[in-house]
This record gives sequence, C-alpha cells and structure tokens, in this order.
Amino acid sequence: MQFRLTFPVTPPDAAIRYEDPLLLMGSCFTEEIGRLLQAHQFNTQLNPHGILYNPVSITQALHAYLDGKVYTEADLFEQDGLWHSWDHHSRFSSPDAAQALASINAAQAAACERIDQLEWVVITLGSAFAYQLRDNGKLVGNCHKVPAGAFYKKLLTPDEVISALDNAIHRLWFRNRRVKILFTISPVRYVRDGVVENNMSKAVLIQAVHHMVNKFDHLYYFPAYELVLDDLRDYRFFKDDLVHPNDTAIQYVWEQFTRHFLTPESQELLGRIAEINRARQHRPFHAESAAHRKFLQRYAVTAKALQQQYPYLSLAEDIRYFEQGS
Repeated sequence: MQFRLTFPVTPPDAAIRYEDPLLLMGSCFTEEIGRLLQAHQFNTQLNPHGILYNPVSITQALHAYLDGKVYTEADLFEQDGLWHSWDHHSRFSSPDAAQALASINAAQAAACERIDQLEWVVITLGSAFAYQLRDNGKLVGNCHKVPAGAFYKKLLTPDEVISALDNAIHRLWFRNRRVKILFTISPVRYVRDGVVENNMSKAVLIQAVHHMVNKFDHLYYFPAYELVLDDLRDYRFFKDDLVHPNDTAIQYVWEQFTRHFLTPESQELLGRIAEINRARQHRPFHAESAAHRKFLQRYAVTAKALQQQYPYLSLAEDIRYFEQGS
C-alpha cells in the first residue's frame, strides 16, 4: 500500500556550484535553509534586511541594494523605547538610533557590494498579505508590534506581485546579466491570518511565481511548499505551534534541495564538509585520550587538504579547532 504522495523534483538546467555567490531573501524558512548553506560553507549572504514576508517588501529591499541606498535617521521611528525601520526586521532595532543605523547600513553596504558578483538570488515568499501605514500609505516590511490600528491590511493581487517581481528582476539583470533567480514558497502556515485566508495568500504567491518562471529563462522554482504540504503532509512534521516545519521536515527539504539543485561536484564536496561538521560536534568520553587526539589530528589534516583544494572555502576556524585539541 502507498501512504504518501511523492512527486519528482525537476532540477534546473543550471545547478548551483559551491563557489557561486548566493543571496537569500525572504521569510523565516529562508533562514532555515540559509543557515544550513552557511554551515556547509556555501558563499551565502542571508537576509540583509532581516526576515521579510511579502513580495513587495522583498523587491523593495532589492531596489535598495541596486540603488546603493544609505539609511538615515529619517528612515527610523521610535516605539516603546526602541528605534525601528519599517523596511527591516526587528533584529536591527535598538534603544540607540545610531546603533540601529550602523547595523542597517553595514548589512546594506555588504548587499550592495555583492550585487555585481551574484550568481544566484534565492527568494522565499511567505505571505501575500501586506500592511500599509494609515497615515501615509507606506507598505511596511515589519509591523514591529505597533498597534494594528496604525495599518491597513491588504491581500496583494497576483498582478501586483508579478509587477513587483518583474520590475526588480529586470533592474537586477540590467546590472548583472548572469544572475539566476530561484523562487520558493514558504511552507509555514500563517494561520493568524486565518486558515482560509492563508490558503488564499499562498495561492496568490504560487500563481505569480509560476507566471514569472514560465515567462523568463534563468528563473526557477523549488517546491519546498509542496514537499512539506503534499509529500510529508502530516502534523508530526511540524513544531508544537503546528505552523512551522520541524527539524525533520527541514532536513527532508534540505536533502531534496541539495540532491536536485547542486552540481554533482558540489554534492560530493557537501558530503566532505558535512563530515567535518560532524567531527566538530563529536563529544568524546575522554577528551585527553590518545585516541581522541589522533581523531582530531586526522580531521586537521582533512580540513587543511580541503582548504588547499578549494580556496574559496573558509575552514580556518575548523583547522584551529582540530589543531588546538590535538
């Protein structure tokens, strides 16, 4: 008997290489996959604006990188003793306006510098619901726990999402013709909007993304949403809140992603990096034993050889760890 509906994941015609500069943007699911990419030594910049959910805010962030925007105190507002930016996640917020600006502009400068080197932009869309300030109509990336009465809530239409993505991608290609875009839809279920409303939101995103992917070359889709909601399709693959995929689900999506969207050479290197990561996580019963020192010496040699063979990796910290322990 068959108890799961599986489906083939279509690989892109241009797979990701280890040395490719990547930019990941979007919802909290982006953070999960992005941290795994960083942990395995991919050349990854993750959410320079912090977590963003709606496609218009994501594309506005891209425009900011293309424009080389420098944020000023005029871009901040104060709420409950903290300075925030409507364009950024609350991880940039601070009791000190200067500190908030310094953090924002440091991430902004790094993203601006990276635009011309990018090979891939991975965009994870979370929700088609967006919030606009009542006083000036500005669409915000984060509400920062400001009372709901300060906002209008709207469901973006497919045409609005398509227009926002189309404009940003054309500007990006004008600067960097080789960059490729990989879209995903977050499998996180935003039930605070309502179950029916969440499905309406995801439907808008799916329609818009597939319109874009079918319209242009160098645009691709990875079915993270479908892998969790249609393949795994069970609440045991969600956290206790029943909306966020748990570690097992994330690992399953990660395995599908690396199997189908990385070059064969990168998949092989990924396995070697994963072995080094496991070695670092190993906790011996007797750290001073000769056997453990020999174990560390072996992995110091392995890490040095990998660093020499692949200069774009950053294994210096791993090498120090193994050498100091041995």
